Amino acid sequence: EVQDMKSDIENLKSDMKGMKSDIQNLKSDIEDIRQKTTKMSLVIENELRINIQRIAEGHLDLSRNLHDAMRPSNEVEMLSIKVRMMESELKDLRDTVSNLRNRNIATNYCAE
Repeated sequence: EVQDMKSDIENLKSDMKGMKSDIQNLKSDIEDIRQKTTKMSLVIENELRINIQRIAEGHLDLSRNLHDAMRPSNEVEMLSIKVRMMESELKDLRDTVSNLRNRNIATNYCAE
């Protein structure tokens, strides 16, 4: 019986050595995962964020450029409206001058 107990204890010691080895492997794997996680965090922080910021800034620049490019079109449209208004006012003035001339001619004709 003592021999069986010694054998069982030896088996337990052997199993414990195997478990210690497995735990050491797990610790090593966890450390590898920590290092990879740290590297990924650094990549996200230092590269991806910067690249996303550059893309956002580029988009903002494009938006400004489009707005600036559209501005002359808006100014041309406003000038076109002003020209049409002035043409209308000029036509009204011509009609008024023509009416005044006709009245003046009629007045002069009747006075003679």
